[in-house]
Amino acid sequence: MIEMMDLTAVNWARAQFALTAMVHWIFVPLTLGLSFLLAFFETFYYKTGNPEWKRVTKFWMRLFAVNFAAGLATGLILEFQFGTNWSNYSWMVGDIFGAPLAIEVLFAFFIEATFFAVMFFGWNRVSKKFHLFSTWMVAIGSNLSALWILVANGWMQHPVGMVFNPDLGRFEMQDILSVITSPVAISHFMHATSSSFLFASLFVISVSSWYVLRKRHLQLARKSIIVASFFGLVFSSIVILSGDEAAYDSAKLQPMKLAAMEALYKGQESAGLVAFGVLNHSKQPGDDQPTFSFDVKIPYMLSLLANRELDSFVPGIDDLVYGNPKRNIEGVQEKIVKGKAAIESLSLYRTAKKNNNPAAAQEHLKAFRNNESYLGFGYLESPEQAVPHVPIVFYSFRIMVILGSIFPLACLVYLYLAIKDRILNQKWLLSLGLLLVPLGYLASQLGWVVTEMGRQPWAIQNILPVNVAQSDLAAVTVQTTFFVFLVLLGTLVAADVCIMLKQIKIGPEEK
Repeated sequence: MIEMMDLTAVNWARAQFALTAMVHWIFVPLTLGLSFLLAFFETFYYKTGNPEWKRVTKFWMRLFAVNFAAGLATGLILEFQFGTNWSNYSWMVGDIFGAPLAIEVLFAFFIEATFFAVMFFGWNRVSKKFHLFSTWMVAIGSNLSALWILVANGWMQHPVGMVFNPDLGRFEMQDILSVITSPVAISHFMHATSSSFLFASLFVISVSSWYVLRKRHLQLARKSIIVASFFGLVFSSIVILSGDEAAYDSAKLQPMKLAAMEALYKGQESAGLVAFGVLNHSKQPGDDQPTFSFDVKIPYMLSLLANRELDSFVPGIDDLVYGNPKRNIEGVQEKIVKGKAAIESLSLYRTAKKNNNPAAAQEHLKAFRNNESYLGFGYLESPEQAVPHVPIVFYSFRIMVILGSIFPLACLVYLYLAIKDRILNQKWLLSLGLLLVPLGYLASQLGWVVTEMGRQPWAIQNILPVNVAQSDLAAVTVQTTFFVFLVLLGTLVAADVCIMLKQIKIGPEEK
């Protein structure tokens, strides 16, 4: 199979991918949410004929275009890294992972690119109806792109619909429908898009608040706030529901991730959900140290979240690492033994095939199939390696949830005051509203930190560890490209922010 890679190079490759992914995600949520807000703004213009709605649409469209271009550039860089830093990953699972990405480029991105030009440049060149249709198609195309990308990511969290080819040493697509309809893919798509819609609403509210504070473009600001706050309020409920479903999926399919999110080391019945806690950072799997220096729990809620039953058992990190025979939970050490047996059987199968010994080849292939599902564990060096970084996952999840609870309340207050035409005098609220954009970005980024860090050490859950997925590159090579990307991406973000701020300062077209 594939030899273990230099851990230093692995960590640099992970850092480079994390850098590119997090920069890319600065632009994606605003693109997804603002595209639909544009569609609603223009629909109001089409239905009412009020030129103020056209002015509103064209202003937010300028900001959308700047953000869209930056997101496109960072997305291309992100996909190229699969072939540069993660070539073993691309070889082993590219047949499956690449299919949704190919569909995204050939279908969804084609829709975006086709209608974007009409939407942005087609004012007074095409009919109002066709321009409105183009704006809606850009919104639909943008979110279809997200669908296929999240299908690919969902497969990494819950690999289904594939078969391992022992002759080539790679996984191949067997059932694309099961990949598309994976419950993880669906819940991730719903959560990522609804949270993006909520973030775009916060962005519109925040920029509009700035205008109100400076007594500029008040009619545009009020109209924008009403639509955006209602939009955000609706989708904040979907964020909560889809987030709950994602956690439920994790309990069933990625129990180690849920245990890390809750810093749950010892499995419990009627487990409580940690509302707030300070971790004991010297705590390690298997020891008897307390998990928290201080914590506040909501009784029974973790059991309800994980199993939909108040008195159900939720396995902890120690149960999953060392096993729990009473609960029929197999430990990682047993899985490592079976995984190494699978690797050895596969090697013997190939040797027998090379020596033209079909009987021996079939015997070794049968032995491999018996332990095939443990293949990835054969590359782990110790059971504890299967535990993600608990503090990062635990704190990221809590901050994300706290912020996610504040945003619906903010949308509700803004909506009420804007409808009552009292928003102009609420300087305290408008000043706080300027913080919604950075807080929204923080919550959105932390959601992906929980998703991806909670899956470690796996590139593909239980199948392919990260240190096996990496390309055979020297650490200095990856370090060099990391700093090159750091400079390039930093420059791109700075340019995007400057252009956006300049456009906001200029404001909408004068009447």
